[in-house]
Amino acid sequence: MRYPICCTALVLVACGGGKEKGGAPAAEPAAAPAATPTAAAAPAGGATISGTVKLTGAPPANPKIDMSEEAACKKKYTTAPTDPVFVVNNGALANVFVYVKSGLPAGATYPAPTTPVTIDQRGCLYHPRVFGVMVGQPIEILNSDSVLHNIKAVPTANRGFNISQPSAGMKTTRTFNTQEVMVPLQCNVHGWMHAYVGVLSHPFFAVTGEDGSFTIKGLPAGSYTLEAWHEKLGALSAQVTVTENGSATAQFAFGQKTP
Repeated sequence: MRYPICCTALVLVACGGGKEKGGAPAAEPAAAPAATPTAAAAPAGGATISGTVKLTGAPPANPKIDMSEEAACKKKYTTAPTDPVFVVNNGALANVFVYVKSGLPAGATYPAPTTPVTIDQRGCLYHPRVFGVMVGQPIEILNSDSVLHNIKAVPTANRGFNISQPSAGMKTTRTFNTQEVMVPLQCNVHGWMHAYVGVLSHPFFAVTGEDGSFTIKGLPAGSYTLEAWHEKLGALSAQVTVTENGSATAQFAFGQKTP
């Protein structure tokens, strides 16, 4: 919870005549430094928006992955691995990035957490597939496979990176400095590896779990536009209004798109 920052100005007033005892001129008081304008602090909020994301109809089949040349990764699977583009359980759609697109107080600032978000390269797939960070928040890139991975970020608004991690246990940290939804991540060694990160200037975002649910907490009262983004199905939006410390729901339903 964030609270507005109040600033108090200290005013110095000079009293007495123009000369000190002995005829020496009285010292002039030092001028107070000009106040530095600051951005508006984020208002405190206790409202919550929750909901679910669904896919209508039967989900498309996920592509099969040939890991025959990567025995170290292949042995981590009991069945033939597939590219988890669509993770659907009884119509509930996972790996959807849901965030507040508009409606937050103009000029409000939200400090980024110093705790990193970790993306792991495990079984020659990215975990998580979809995640979010704030601008300036560290992203810890981990290789848990005993094979070479080369993670590449392909943003449009941020500076990209291309990092080689040839052995298990290697870690690298990167940050993004500009809001961008979404930044694709890929591996130059394994063409089937894909992940996506949403970079926001505020903390009001979530990723749906296997039950298709999401929850966004700590919002101030107001009316918001929420957007739900999926890597293949595109984006849907919804208008939601919450009262102070109140709760509201938003439901999203994607229809299948022709490839």
